[in-house]
Amino acid sequence: MSERPEFDLETIRHSTAHLMAQAIFRLFPDEDIQLGVGPTTETGCYYDIKMGHILNDSDLKSIEKTMKKIIKEKLPVERKVFDRNKALEFFKKEGQIYKIELISELPEDEEISTYTQGEFVDLCRGPHVENTYNLPMSFKVTSTAGAYWRGDQENDQLQRVYAIVFDNKEHLQAHLKFLEEAKKRDHRKLGTELGLFQFEQVSPACPFFTPKGTVVYNELTDFMRRLYFKFDYHEVITPQILDSELWHTSGHYENYKENMYFTPIDEREFAVKPMNCPCHMLMFRHQKRSYRELPMRIADFGRLHRYERSGAISGLTRVRSFCQDDAHIFLGLEQIQDEIKKLLDMFFICYEHFGFNEIKINLSTRPEKRVGSEEVWDKAESALREALENSDHDFSIKEGDGAFYGPKIDIDVADALNRYHQLGTIQLDFNLPDRFDLKFNNSEGGQERPVVIHRALLGSLERFFGVYLEHIAGVFPFWLAPEQAVIIPVNNEGHLEAAKALTVELKKAGYRVRVDDRNESLGKKTRETQKAKIPYMLVMGDNEIEKGSVSIRKYGEREAIDLSRDELFSQFSELQAQRVPEQLRD
Repeated sequence: MSERPEFDLETIRHSTAHLMAQAIFRLFPDEDIQLGVGPTTETGCYYDIKMGHILNDSDLKSIEKTMKKIIKEKLPVERKVFDRNKALEFFKKEGQIYKIELISELPEDEEISTYTQGEFVDLCRGPHVENTYNLPMSFKVTSTAGAYWRGDQENDQLQRVYAIVFDNKEHLQAHLKFLEEAKKRDHRKLGTELGLFQFEQVSPACPFFTPKGTVVYNELTDFMRRLYFKFDYHEVITPQILDSELWHTSGHYENYKENMYFTPIDEREFAVKPMNCPCHMLMFRHQKRSYRELPMRIADFGRLHRYERSGAISGLTRVRSFCQDDAHIFLGLEQIQDEIKKLLDMFFICYEHFGFNEIKINLSTRPEKRVGSEEVWDKAESALREALENSDHDFSIKEGDGAFYGPKIDIDVADALNRYHQLGTIQLDFNLPDRFDLKFNNSEGGQERPVVIHRALLGSLERFFGVYLEHIAGVFPFWLAPEQAVIIPVNNEGHLEAAKALTVELKKAGYRVRVDDRNESLGKKTRETQKAKIPYMLVMGDNEIEKGSVSIRKYGEREAIDLSRDELFSQFSELQAQRVPEQLRD
């Protein structure tokens, strides 16, 4: 057995999960170890276990070492088939309570198989490698996390042990290098280092944006408002707490209640809004509407609150308090195709402006839990499919991934590490207009029910902030940077007043600049400015004051250049103009 037979990567990863569980049993023979499940992942596998000892980093290294030792033992991997009763008898003898639970839920006539390698036996459908020696040693046991048995927080909490698994060492090393780069770009790390936002236990999963972070947040909002002006949107402001009867009307109470926050007021139940759509339905319904007003595009930056389980929250990308660049478009049936074309144009202008050039479009169809008739869903899905087929964009189908009130187009963008993130969405809704009894007077003097498109480009500003921060590794373009330039006098005694005067001029022109007037060396100030990823550093000394110039150094570049004051203002003006996409410039 000098050569290792080739197996597909899924089988290798599946078998490595068993290998990892076997190693844990060997390392902790005195522990009562209960095995949960050990599935594969996109990059490896994990195994859920319950044991008294909490695994630490040193244990993970020992597990990995033991796994490699088991591979060298060349243990045959044998499949055995049991009937249901024999399987139950075997795992009862082994004391494996979770395996017993899984077997008990299987049909009585289902074939049940186990896989044995050495002293280790596990319940599994397979397939697996034929011998532990078939497994390449291109894996790394990376981390642990808490996980509830079967994902239910009412059940036991287990330890989930993760491993990265590839079919050769070159692929493993490439992925580890990718993870190292991803770690450097982690928005939670960058957010702390750059002083952009923070989290506090007094309000879990609800970010606090610092003055610097708020600059970025407001610039993102202003960017969307420029798009709104171009594409004829009207912004509104709506309440945050509304009577629960509204959420019964919309269907959110029955379909989304577990993600909502409720509070009693004056003996009535109110809910903090998780979405803006019911408010916009009320605004449309408030007065008589004419076909001449359609499409009516209502945008809202209202703050939303949704309950996310503690195990699901993650920095800015999964929070409980957030704001969407949210809009609802009321239109007639015959306007759907043109409107979706405009929306796709709007989306691509937005994403390309932020440097997201790899974009995927998905059509998400009716979910199992939904409102409305099958006829309405057929009509809505057909309309979206037709719009995409008539566009210049390829798209994929995501069966069952639509909203409970309608199908949707989801937009995924790839970041600098080629990771895809779902940002934008276009949701076509025939149901809420019906539930809210919305009507408009048509051109023939009769009344019609409008259709509603729910639409967001950035998604939530918080999530986009996190995704974009990782995409750019914290290096903001000039127009979006919290601080656009720092002016550093060579020494405070001779050059500070000139630096302050230039700062005043730049601030009057609308730029975000400051003077670093600390009594520190020029070298230290330079290093800290670079570490803060500020786009430009301006140095002023005797030579610059005498010539009426500045020494300017761009972030990431080693050499500085001299510019006159006029050249400096001209360059900054051109950079600031980039806040507006080329397609929107007059």
